[in-house]
Amino acid sequence: MKAIVTTAAGGPEVLKLQDLPDPVLNRETDILVRVKAAGVNPVDTKMRANPKAYTAPLPPVLGCDAAGVVEAVGGAVTAFKPGDEVFYCQPPHHDRGGSYAQRMLVDHRLVAKKPKRMSFTEAAALPLVLITAWEVLHDRVEVKPWHRVLVHAGAGGVGHVAIQLARSAGAEVCTTVGSADKAAFARSFGASHTIDYKQQNFVSAVLDWTGGKGVDIAFDTVGGKTLADTFAAVCFYGNVITLIQPGPEVDWGVPRMRNQRLSFEIMLTPVFHELTEAMAHQGEILRRGADMFAAGELRVHVDRTLPLEQAAEAHGLLADAKTRGKLVLTID
Repeated sequence: MKAIVTTAAGGPEVLKLQDLPDPVLNRETDILVRVKAAGVNPVDTKMRANPKAYTAPLPPVLGCDAAGVVEAVGGAVTAFKPGDEVFYCQPPHHDRGGSYAQRMLVDHRLVAKKPKRMSFTEAAALPLVLITAWEVLHDRVEVKPWHRVLVHAGAGGVGHVAIQLARSAGAEVCTTVGSADKAAFARSFGASHTIDYKQQNFVSAVLDWTGGKGVDIAFDTVGGKTLADTFAAVCFYGNVITLIQPGPEVDWGVPRMRNQRLSFEIMLTPVFHELTEAMAHQGEILRRGADMFAAGELRVHVDRTLPLEQAAEAHGLLADAKTRGKLVLTID
């Protein structure tokens, strides 16, 4: 099979198209999928640059989320059969290669059937960002209709889905963006207030929006100084959830005096640590997301598609931070 192989730790240039043996179905709980499209995520670029930073050994083929057609199933799999169109998120780990390949072995607990009205491209774009946003807003903080929510980087892959999930729960959403174009994009997905962080101090803007109180929930996808400043934009007893490990720039006195709660979200954890109940929960999130998509209650924006052999170019585009929504690799 054709696959994109990470030949060394480094920049996008280390990604090379190679021929690899087809994976062999040898676990009762597995599905063999012929991949039609693979999502490209910032975590892929981090794995490429520094694979030793991850708790599970990374195989040379990267890529977490994908969509495709089932070719074979293990003996313990009853919910899927050959020919089913499916989508899923399974990060590369140990002996399991990722989705930048023509075929992939996937644990059936992580898989959902693709709605008919959802293209393979859309299906490949959705899993990682949906699971991340869902676990943040529903599992960590149980977003409610009376909440005001701040989503950082609302024009990004996770951000534009998080806006929709918060709005579907009835909450009001403000978001930070880096341009007028991205502000319009975020509003089209339900943000009621946008803040151009290049032109405004987002903390002051959030406090103005909330009458000085601060938001109930802040979802940080950026880290660094953005996370450090975010606590001042959150109300007393509010919640901050981040995807990024805090650095030395964080003044913990602000969240401590405000009795705020800080939570972390890494959606890779269930697979890396073989937490089977959590893996099954992620599959259920995809099934619920599929129902929302089929009902017209959820959209995913694919900014651009590229063929598999242009994976290095896709990683370069992510580094430029000019895309909106997701990038997807198409696979013959």
